[in-house]
Amino acid sequence: MSWRLIIVLLMGLCTACGPVNRASTGPTPDIDIIELSIGQAHQALRSGRISCAQLTRRYLRRIETYDPPTKADAAPIPSASRSPTPANRLNAIIAINPNALARARQLDRQSAETSRMRRLHCIPVILKDNFDTADMPTEAGSLALKGSVPPDDAFLVQRLRAEGAIILAKSNMGEWAFSPYQTISSTHGETRNAYALDRVPAGSSGGTASAIAANLGLIGMGTDTGNSIRGPASHLALVGLRSTLGATSRDGIVPLLANRDVGGPLMRTVTDTAIVYSVLAGHDPADPLTQVAIGRVKPDYRRYLKRDGLQGARLGVLRALVVTETDAAAAAETDIADPEVVARFDQAIEDLRQAGAVILDPFRIPDLERLTDATGFCSRFRYDLNRYLQTLGPNAPIQSLDEVVASNQFLPQSTGAMRWAMAVDTDPHSQQPPCVDVQGDPRRKALLDAVVAAMDRHQIDAIIYPSWSHPPRLIGDSDSPHGNNSPVIAPHTGQPAITVPMGFTESGLPLGLQLLARPFDEHKLFQYAYAYEQATQHRRPPPGFGRLQPEAVVAPR
Repeated sequence: MSWRLIIVLLMGLCTACGPVNRASTGPTPDIDIIELSIGQAHQALRSGRISCAQLTRRYLRRIETYDPPTKADAAPIPSASRSPTPANRLNAIIAINPNALARARQLDRQSAETSRMRRLHCIPVILKDNFDTADMPTEAGSLALKGSVPPDDAFLVQRLRAEGAIILAKSNMGEWAFSPYQTISSTHGETRNAYALDRVPAGSSGGTASAIAANLGLIGMGTDTGNSIRGPASHLALVGLRSTLGATSRDGIVPLLANRDVGGPLMRTVTDTAIVYSVLAGHDPADPLTQVAIGRVKPDYRRYLKRDGLQGARLGVLRALVVTETDAAAAAETDIADPEVVARFDQAIEDLRQAGAVILDPFRIPDLERLTDATGFCSRFRYDLNRYLQTLGPNAPIQSLDEVVASNQFLPQSTGAMRWAMAVDTDPHSQQPPCVDVQGDPRRKALLDAVVAAMDRHQIDAIIYPSWSHPPRLIGDSDSPHGNNSPVIAPHTGQPAITVPMGFTESGLPLGLQLLARPFDEHKLFQYAYAYEQATQHRRPPPGFGRLQPEAVVAPR
């Protein structure tokens, strides 16, 4: 290979930016990081208006002002009857990476020497507390894992760092990722919704979602076993992607159900989601499930972002997940969708139609209720967690789930989940039917086949429905209808699904539209979600986390 070809290839890896302009010196205007995008951040860095260290300090200052972490020692296990979090506190950020500023300065030196930046150069990341990090504890929201520092980074964290991202902080999560409805840990208490502090951010990635919505970071990372990326995205006016099962690695993520777990981005825009997903997706030799990704993921999902991307797209409206009063009277249904959600969803359908989509309303999947009831979330948490704990080595604070139960170090509301997990002590492959991936579980395979067959029959590109049929609940409310639609199809079938902002209730609570596609059709989801986002512009930041007073900025030399 010639030196000229090597240089061309190296330059091709730097897809985010051109040369860095280091000529400017002296005072410069303050950089507004409210709703800052990856492209805007790189433009400011390239032009010399701000350094990576200065940008990192701005996010750290916002965290210190709006959501400084409290000491874990001050957070006892909360009771089931009260919120442990003060009413005026977001409680999304639980720990700051002590190496963040040093990493930023290192990136400044690298860009000064090379005049180039990688795809995520200097972009601050908020990680859910179940992603392994060798330089910070990973506790999965559990006192039983308090202080546990893994020996290395999760594979997805390695990919982020390799592209120049800065791990800024860890976010609170639902203990062991159990609850889809709230984000409450035994280590740090309960996270609140950035748009209304008396409301939940959903679970279990609500800490990441509230932090990104409040502009405390730029990239958010969550995990989704049944809901936990798309649900919080809907409650916080974000874009959340659950990718095809096997498209991204599970290595180094504290598991809930390894045959359904997916890690992925929670972002403020579709464009930034596509940028980050392009970095994350692909084969990991440490995760055999990702072999299916070889040759099927795209190198750059930004190429599918087109304002006219909905022209001719065929979308099926899954009315079975949006039960109105009329439907309920006819079918004896009791879980009636909130009227405001129905109104916003109907408006979203009209907006999609106006943008060029062909709408099939209603779209029906034969025998859907029976097929989804049959899949279930089979129990393998005990098995998966014990295998994860082995990767921590001899210094792990616990060695098995049995120790967690014996110590009673878990939330009262986790009791049922613990009993469910402890009731099964067999290899998932030995269960009947086997508690494994889609192709190995006849129940999951039957549902996938039925969904894809219905899509094929009507030539549907994606299915649409509200992520939640009800707005975010009040903190402490576990009785009113939740309307969670995210677990119905995608976690069982392994199909990709994306949530994008659909608007707000009259009182200002966010609502989300979900699109579901065939396996490895993430490029279509990005295309449709981007066109819808650009046509509607629903995203707006929460009012309680505005711009801070400007600081004097000296341009980097």
